[in-house]
Amino acid sequence: MYIEQLYTGCLAEAAYYIESNGEAAIIDPLRETEPYIKLAEERGAKIKYIFETHFHADFVSGHIDLSEKTGAPIVFGPTAETDFEIIQAKDGQEFTLGNVRLRLLHTPGHTPESSCYLLLDEHGKEHSIYTGDTLFIGDVGRPDLAQKGGDMTAEDMAATLYDSLREKIMPLPDHIIVYPAHGAGSACGKNMSSETSALLGDQKQTNYALGDLTKEEFVKELTTGILPPPQYFSKAAAQNKKGYKSIDEVYEASLNAMDVAEVERAQANGTLVLDTRREGEYSEGHIPNAWYIGLHGQFAPWAGALIEDMHQPMIIVAEAGKEQEAIMRLARVGYDNVVGHLEGGFEAWKAAGRAVRSVPSITPEEYVASKPSTQVLDVRKPSEYDNCHLPDAQLFTLDWMLNHMDEVEKNTPYLIHCKGGYRSVIAWSILASKGFEHITDIKKGFDGLKAAGAEYVQPSMA
Repeated sequence: MYIEQLYTGCLAEAAYYIESNGEAAIIDPLRETEPYIKLAEERGAKIKYIFETHFHADFVSGHIDLSEKTGAPIVFGPTAETDFEIIQAKDGQEFTLGNVRLRLLHTPGHTPESSCYLLLDEHGKEHSIYTGDTLFIGDVGRPDLAQKGGDMTAEDMAATLYDSLREKIMPLPDHIIVYPAHGAGSACGKNMSSETSALLGDQKQTNYALGDLTKEEFVKELTTGILPPPQYFSKAAAQNKKGYKSIDEVYEASLNAMDVAEVERAQANGTLVLDTRREGEYSEGHIPNAWYIGLHGQFAPWAGALIEDMHQPMIIVAEAGKEQEAIMRLARVGYDNVVGHLEGGFEAWKAAGRAVRSVPSITPEEYVASKPSTQVLDVRKPSEYDNCHLPDAQLFTLDWMLNHMDEVEKNTPYLIHCKGGYRSVIAWSILASKGFEHITDIKKGFDGLKAAGAEYVQPSMA
């Protein structure tokens, strides 16, 4: 028996490869199929099953493409209804994989169809459980993502999850390994650990959700303090349920080198230019009105959170050789409408003598020395702001800034910062594209400000 966790940091997502006696299964694959096919080929195995724990909301899964390329059937749990062929497995149904078996456990609560897969080894002993978003390390899945269009409220789903955990997972032996679909950084839970696996016995001792809570206490805990989900979540979940374009079709349509004149014309006609370089490079010079989201950060989730139209045509500006990576990572969250990339990158734009814009900025040291009275926009999350912020700073969380544009004035000067400098440049690029001309970025963000000796307040410590 061979097990490999395939973890993708940008999405804080874990897919799994399980193999026994030449037969393999993939659990919760990402959109690109090549890593799974290649791994099976290298190990001389055939992919027999593709298991999905639920309709993912934070990424578009690769189940359809992978099934078409390998012939392996797609397995979902009870109540899952799709526009493509699947095995709708029953609670307790087992699937043989070489000398091992995978038993589906229906565990509704995160979503109605959510299921876990219990791996029984060659001796029939419980080895590990693949919990999807039902159980994380240190947390459980949020209960509010499947309520729209249904009769179940978030409170109803939380109560259902309470029962699922106690009836299906907690009775299992302590020695089994918990393999979840996500780790820290995912928006699918509130406080999950950075660990990506753990023994179930340890989780019974340390995970609040498996503790000695009444159902009412559990529901209150799970439904309190949930931040709104990124706007793309419902759209990605729909694609996972209804289907999507082949990733090969996406590459074929998107890997299109465009010259400066073509990019200029396309941008004038409403195509979004998306600059994916480092924030320092973008700040030094970029195409006017280009949005910035750097590939080195949580590129795909930020694109999904901020680009409201999944059909928005886009042109990529990237470091040489990074164009396909940008296309692939956008496709992971359902954005398939990249029409090309700037051939030669930003250097080609400069060489052609086109207009260039830079990001006005000050250093933390300059801020501390000058003590400006300019209003500060803090684009961090509410929890970061509540923990510690500059006096009189206005919370303007990047995640939902497009819904709060009326809270800032176009002709008013602002300073803007995040934690380390990445998110504030994203926010600056969007504001600049919408006509805000007086925004100045504070380099290095709040971390830099604290290190430079800036005054701050800690409301949560009061």
